[in-house]
Formats: sequence, C-alpha cells, structure tokens
Amino acid sequence: MIIDARGQGCPKPVMMAEEALSGMTEGIVEVVVDNEASADNLAWFAKKNAFYSEIVRDGKDWRVKIVKGYVCAPSAAKDATPESGKSMLLVVATDTMGKEEELGKVLMKTYFETMKTYRQVPHAIFFLNAGVKLTTTNEEVCTLLREIETMGVEIYSCGTCLKYYNIENELKVGRRGTTNHVVEGMQDFDKTVWIG
Repeated sequence: MIIDARGQGCPKPVMMAEEALSGMTEGIVEVVVDNEASADNLAWFAKKNAFYSEIVRDGKDWRVKIVKGYVCAPSAAKDATPESGKSMLLVVATDTMGKEEELGKVLMKTYFETMKTYRQVPHAIFFLNAGVKLTTTNEEVCTLLREIETMGVEIYSCGTCLKYYNIENELKVGRRGTTNHVVEGMQDFDKTVWIG
C-alpha cells in the first residue's frame, strides 16, 4: 500500500501510516513525504512499534517503507507501550500553546494528537485554569483525550476551575479533581510537567 502524505503537516503522515497499519495483520506500507523531518518521524514511529522501516530519498521526496508482521520485523520493543509506573504527571493550565490564540489552539490539538499517535503518554493529566475547556467545550480535543484515557491515562479537571467558567455540567472526559491531585502528584510522580 502506498500513501501519499506530501504536503501534510506533522503529525498527519504518522497518523495516516498508523491507520493503514492498524487495518492489517502483516504487510508493507510505503509513505511518500516531501520533507526529511516527516521521514524521520515515520521511522521513529516504526521503531517505537517494533516495525522494520527504511527511508529512501527519491528526488525531492522521501519514501518510508514500514513492514508489519513479517519475520524481518524485530520482536516487540520494550518501550512500545506506556510504562505502568507513575512516571509523569502532566498539568495543563491553558487551552492554547503560546500567545497567538488561534495558532495556539491548533498547536494544543496537535500536541495531543502526537501524544496519542506516538503512545508517549503520562500516567495522569490534570487540567486547570482555562485548560478545563479542553475536557468540556473543545469537542475535537475531548475526542482525543477519550482515546488517550483508554491508553490507561488518568484525567482530572479542577473542580474550582469548572465552577469558575460555569461548565461544571459539561465535563466530557475524565473526572472532577482537586488541587490535591497536583500537590500529591508532585511527590508521587517521578516528574511533573506544566503547560501554561
């Protein structure tokens, strides 16, 4: 199967490859991209999922061949799935990334898409301040977060923040939480990462 992902921004080529590979037990997917960064991302995705891959430069394009299920594919990598320990707490205190609001909303959605696609998920995510809009009123991100939750991620939204924005009854993913989740999490987790 050949996928033409030229002109597609990150992480779309990886998402297209993942969709094609998920529909087969074994086979070869070749993804054509127009930049080296996308080719490298596809190779990294293949490695994380224990698939064999190779990159070939073809004029202005790159062809990334990903092999699933054949004998030449290496055995499942140890780090292909999230660890079960409490390695990281992610605190999201905004509904945008950066100061440019429209671009920031696109970047935030892309961040969660990339997290899901690469299966690089934290143990828990705590949303506070304007971040609670991502678990309530932002349908696109809510959908992504539901998928991330099925990967074993605990998702909480600050109850005080939900009340402040008058969206307590609109929680669509995860559970209502308190700042205790953050305070205790800073002790319980190996690493705490803040966005916003």
